Amino acid sequence: MRYLAILLLTPWLLILGWAYWAYPKSLPRTSVRRTFDLVVLLLAAVAAVQSAVLGFEAATVPSVGQFGPSSGAIWQQVLPALYGYGACVVVLVVAMVVRYLIWRSKPR
Repeated sequence: MRYLAILLLTPWLLILGWAYWAYPKSLPRTSVRRTFDLVVLLLAAVAAVQSAVLGFEAATVPSVGQFGPSSGAIWQQVLPALYGYGACVVVLVVAMVVRYLIWRSKPR
């Protein structure tokens, strides 16, 4: 159950990774940039998984009462998904800014 949230979020994270890889088309596509992009995507994946695990461990499980578990147990899956998504997006946004600053067209 620890990786369920990130597993369910994986299709959306793959779409974000593809969008990062494919755009913007105006920047030059050199082997150095592609290596940079690959490292960033791997870093984003690792950050998403690690943050999801931290989110899973941070979520408290409600105690079982007389009529079963109390409400709120859903947060043990929602919190890891939020942490994982947030970590992935932060890494990709920072990398997009760095990538733009490095490979943008220099004004003449």
